[in-house]
Amino acid sequence: MISKLRIEPGRRAGLNDRATDQQFGLSSKSAAVGVLAELHAQLLDLQTRLWAEDRRSLLLVLQAMDGGGKDGTIRSVFSGLNPQGVRVVSFKAPVGRELAQDFLWRVHANCPERGEIGIFNRSHYEDVVAVRVHDLVPPEQWKRRYRHIREFERQLTDEGTTIVKVFLHISKDEQRERLQARLATPEKNWKFRAADLEDRKRWDDFQCAYDDALTETSTAWAPWYVVPADRKWARNVVVTRLLVETLTTMDPKHPPPEPGLDKITVD
Repeated sequence: MISKLRIEPGRRAGLNDRATDQQFGLSSKSAAVGVLAELHAQLLDLQTRLWAEDRRSLLLVLQAMDGGGKDGTIRSVFSGLNPQGVRVVSFKAPVGRELAQDFLWRVHANCPERGEIGIFNRSHYEDVVAVRVHDLVPPEQWKRRYRHIREFERQLTDEGTTIVKVFLHISKDEQRERLQARLATPEKNWKFRAADLEDRKRWDDFQCAYDDALTETSTAWAPWYVVPADRKWARNVVVTRLLVETLTTMDPKHPPPEPGLDKITVD
């Protein structure tokens, strides 16, 4: 299941040809609840071992169109984990000192420490997607950034950070419903920005920019996974399973105990 979502290096992402509403064999939302509970138990065990090992880290990069479900994915997938070992960073438009540095400067400073699971809610990929669509830098500049990103992620991998990149793929109709729900629900009004509607008008431009970015930067060391995200409950199961499979492959170990503990008695 997971392997089919992966963009193989050298192949186009092909977002227009990828489904947004798959259920992955789950019959219903209630069926997904039980599966997710089992995956959460596995993820907690693996996170505990990663934290105890304190040698490597895991970075989850989440990208999506507006309303794609990044916040909801984070809430669901990481529910019940040890908060000491999880760090979420949300990248907004650069300001102040960030504007005086290269585009990866603030990103590198927020990468997970050894033992941590880091989550980027938006990321350095805004610098090859949003800046392209809004014409904030010349084409020759954002095109160079594909290579910069590949090399940056290779460095992180070489230094012990496993990178999992997920594009939450929703349909334009689903985005309309989610944006409308933000307007119709007072408690969600704060999430709505008028700029969301302007970006929605450029849906095709964003899809093209994402398609190129995912194609150019899905590598053997930091692959992209396109997760169908119209059905939130199926999305949550898939992303959690992806992390469980990744950490299982990493196989973090508890460090060995101090010698002589078997001879100690606590009075």
